[in-house]
Amino acid sequence: MKKLSLVLIGMGRIGKIHLNNILRHFPEVQISGVADRDYNPEQFALEYGKIPFSRDAASLVENPEVDAVLICTPTSTHADMIRLALQYGKHIFCEKPVDLSLETTKQLVDQVQSAGIKMMLGFNRRFDPDFLHAQRQIKEGRIGDVQIVKITSRDPGLPPIDYIKNSGGLFMDMVIHDFDMVRYIMQKEVKEVYARGRVLVDPKVGEAGDIDTALTTLIFEDDSYAVIDNSREAIYGYDQRLEIFGNKGMLQVENNLHNRNIVYDKQGIHQSLPLDFFMDRYAASYLNEMKFFIEALQNHQPIPVSGKDGLEAVVIATAAKWSVEKKRPVSIAEVKAIL
Repeated sequence: MKKLSLVLIGMGRIGKIHLNNILRHFPEVQISGVADRDYNPEQFALEYGKIPFSRDAASLVENPEVDAVLICTPTSTHADMIRLALQYGKHIFCEKPVDLSLETTKQLVDQVQSAGIKMMLGFNRRFDPDFLHAQRQIKEGRIGDVQIVKITSRDPGLPPIDYIKNSGGLFMDMVIHDFDMVRYIMQKEVKEVYARGRVLVDPKVGEAGDIDTALTTLIFEDDSYAVIDNSREAIYGYDQRLEIFGNKGMLQVENNLHNRNIVYDKQGIHQSLPLDFFMDRYAASYLNEMKFFIEALQNHQPIPVSGKDGLEAVVIATAAKWSVEKKRPVSIAEVKAIL
């Protein structure tokens, strides 16, 4: 079997995760090139040997032997990189979101579909082993009809303010993962969003035009609910919990801790704190999502997180932002009316 040929664009921390995972775990894949405008070529050669490197992505993507492009660049460049891949007829893996603009996202998703190109969005939390298992149990009817999903997603600390200024905001940058997760868990579409947001962690976040704390309620097409709470700073670690309530029971996914030891003494019961960083908490999910992408290309299977999924997440994020601004619930139909 011919090796699957991939080009990776963007050597930030996510790009390095995907590159190292492919090199270590997928011998059936060939990295035919890596592109990054700012990475030092000499340093890359020291780290990765003879893998072709360029500061010009097009010079690698135009290679007719390349099957797919992995886009791991900043969000502001995703649209241009997707257009580049489309120009040369390459399949696409792109980190979320497609674009901060709802209109641009819709245009690109439509273009990808019309071109017959497979595009997978990097909503890696779907592929966390515990979340995968939870979703399978729901599909098997273990807890019956799902009525309420509750997600807690809190970062251990604020990212740099310069990052926040260019992130697209809390809902588009952070909560968008949770919006995708509730659609994945519920297997239903959202019809209404009501969100409230505040600056409770650092006034500099507000000065940058964003919020750092949010509570969002989603109502689905069958009038079931999801509730999501988010914070940019949890002093005890990376807080990632999921609760799914149905008419036949409840399913919970708790935090991953530094270790599972529990100490009992006369002062109390003591456990380790949650993991400190998303790269540790979701290490397995980054590996799993790439496995699903590679297998979909090799076996001509549907992409597990499609461009449509990416568009729906951006629509929900837009509705949440509008809801905070307008101080009222916002329907998904209201948002889609501008498309």
